[in-house]
Amino acid sequence: MDEKLKQVKQILKKYSQEQLLDGYNRLQGEKEKQDFLNTILTIDFNQIEKLYETSKKSNNFSNTKIEPIDFVDKEKLSKEEYEKYQKIGLEKIKLGKLAVVTMAGGQGTRLGHAGPKGTYDLGLDTHKSIFEILCETLKKSREKYNVDIPWYIMTSDENDEETETFFKSHNFFGYPEKYISFFKQGKLPMLDSDGKIILNEKNQIKQASDGHGGIFKSMVKDGVVYDMNARGIEWVFIGGVDNVLVNMVDDVLIGLAEDKKVLAAGKSIIKARPKEKVGVFCKKSGKPSVIEYSEISEDMAEEKNDSGELKYGESHILCNLFNIKAIEKIGQMDLPYHIAIKKAKYLDKEGNVVSPQKPNAYKFEAFLFDAFECLDDMAVLRVKRENEFAPVKNAEGEDSPETARKLYINFHNKD
Repeated sequence: MDEKLKQVKQILKKYSQEQLLDGYNRLQGEKEKQDFLNTILTIDFNQIEKLYETSKKSNNFSNTKIEPIDFVDKEKLSKEEYEKYQKIGLEKIKLGKLAVVTMAGGQGTRLGHAGPKGTYDLGLDTHKSIFEILCETLKKSREKYNVDIPWYIMTSDENDEETETFFKSHNFFGYPEKYISFFKQGKLPMLDSDGKIILNEKNQIKQASDGHGGIFKSMVKDGVVYDMNARGIEWVFIGGVDNVLVNMVDDVLIGLAEDKKVLAAGKSIIKARPKEKVGVFCKKSGKPSVIEYSEISEDMAEEKNDSGELKYGESHILCNLFNIKAIEKIGQMDLPYHIAIKKAKYLDKEGNVVSPQKPNAYKFEAFLFDAFECLDDMAVLRVKRENEFAPVKNAEGEDSPETARKLYINFHNKD
């Protein structure tokens, strides 16, 4: 027996995942068989076993002390405060101490777009894609600060090749190629309700992205942190691809983080209404955190402070700044995984494709904001929704291309 196959059989037996051998036995070519075995050898079965056990437990926040978090309102800064933070941040940017990361591992399926979400045409007269819109932010920063800011784009196995090809075919939108890098998001196998790893329609291990919280491990594993250190980077802005008003180069945000001597900062916008389905910044047991809308009681959601504003009203919009030291630290840690139950096609024991009518598979995701709890404190900067937040998530209605396009046009038509 092949030594590698023997090793795989031992591992699968130890973790009661022998059903995967059905997939191996269906393969004809030697290369396909070796690739299949190699994939199995990359899986941390001990981690998968623990994640499945976690899926049986429910979150309990009854013993967690939840409090509002302090924040700074960018619009209410005095002239002196604004200029102080701006001066600090401006110096860091001009010295080449900032890099930006765009999380772009998803496809535009929900938008009816066949391809990476970043390649989606927002519907402007110029027909610019989301990637080009984001790149314009960096080109304007180059004019303002006279520096080329390194741009790292996190792709996925699903869209990596197509994303890189898109950038090359558009000549990197006029931005220097040497300042644009790509790295891949991590992934984890999907499990059925019995904790067994399932196979996809192509007879391969069915895997899904490990969530935006996996970015820290990916940055360490793929050498991104090493590259940043070699460039002398100190601060890293991390944002999602689907916000076409994202302000990735914000001297005030950097200045605020530096002045407060914290290793992370995040931007917030005021909740549109008490029951808006968004996560909000808070403190959990004294640590900075984000609490999901599903975790807040109705009373907490409605509660107001002395100023008449919502006590828990600082929405997390996935616009965060991390010191490189924080990324290195978090990249060595295991963030908690959240479980989602999805409808997933799979192969049964006989190799037939099964298309379930209801959710049947566990997907495990880490959330970026769980990293905040690894830190002693962070800065939160409240910004105006109409200036910095125009998400493209749904095909129509709220957070759609139509709403994002309108916000984008309104912002750029300001005097």
